[in-house]
Amino acid sequence: MIAFGVMSVKLESEQSYINDIANLAESCGMQCFRFIPTKINPLTLQVKGKKFNSQTKSWIEDEFPLPAIIYDRCFYGDDEHSKQCLPIVSWLKTRTDLTFLGYGLPNKLELYESLKTTVLSAYLPLTQLASNPDIVLNELTARKRIILKPTNGSQGNGIYYLKKNKKSIHVKTEKQKNIISRIFPDESKLIKWLEPFLNKRQYLLQPYLELANDELKPFDLRILLQKDMDGKWGEMGRGIRIGSTGGILSNLSAGGTVLPYPDWSATFPQAKKEYINQELDYILSRLPLILENAFLTLFEIGIDIGIAKDGSIWILDINSKPGRKVLLHTRPDIKETLNLAPLLYGKHLSQMGHLERKSYYEKTLSH
Repeated sequence: MIAFGVMSVKLESEQSYINDIANLAESCGMQCFRFIPTKINPLTLQVKGKKFNSQTKSWIEDEFPLPAIIYDRCFYGDDEHSKQCLPIVSWLKTRTDLTFLGYGLPNKLELYESLKTTVLSAYLPLTQLASNPDIVLNELTARKRIILKPTNGSQGNGIYYLKKNKKSIHVKTEKQKNIISRIFPDESKLIKWLEPFLNKRQYLLQPYLELANDELKPFDLRILLQKDMDGKWGEMGRGIRIGSTGGILSNLSAGGTVLPYPDWSATFPQAKKEYINQELDYILSRLPLILENAFLTLFEIGIDIGIAKDGSIWILDINSKPGRKVLLHTRPDIKETLNLAPLLYGKHLSQMGHLERKSYYEKTLSH
């Protein structure tokens, strides 16, 4: 049997998804394990983790060799444990005796710098590093409305909307499904707030895009691409995420709701619907190959697309460790297909040996 390991920062994260994978592993000729990076012995390469027992449908504490196929589902925070895990995972990805389903993507700024020289550059919001308050203030004065987002952020956490009014500056964010607003009476007060804010964490600056519907609810389109059992890219599905009225996030973790894409697009005139679909087809047919040429091999990509009021289409975010909630809301019938996908692609990689893989040493892996 092929040893298939799911690696995460917390042993019990994504419990339901990983249990579903484990239940299907034996039917694919695989034994499923799960572990965290800090439980690997660097000398013996033995791991203390859990092994799935297909008879009892339960996880058993065990010590085992590093699985030959690894599915990286590590989501890093700012905590000490995440900081310990990062270099271990980077080290694992240099090893030629291990095969990862996907090798991940760099941070949002590196992604932007790489994609802006490609045929997809027109779909990217202008992005720059918010390295100091002066840059933020200059852009805010010129554009009146801007967005600040963490370079390494996920799930919409830490995104700020800034709007310059005649006599004040309005700052808005969302935390725990609540919209938090603050008014700064002048630029000096904003700078005083920005200095420690930008020193604490690296932020990107982007123009504000009109991505709200007629009810002033922010929305975007989430699309999931995955490789199949033959290593070929395909779309698994798409759905519209809709946030709260007056909010800035559409993420489900921020309280967003989901609408099936056909239901949403059915409200448009035929010409507009065809235009949007052609643009999306163009992006999706090129993005995976561009990413894999620029970085290392991938297994899946979650793409967030913004469709502005003026009809412009924007690539808002690209995630190499996407969730599946949007698809399962719109197409619950696809659940087993999604759960089988990592196993089938892992089996493909084990049969291909090292032919499918790019050498880590050819490029720099970054987070």
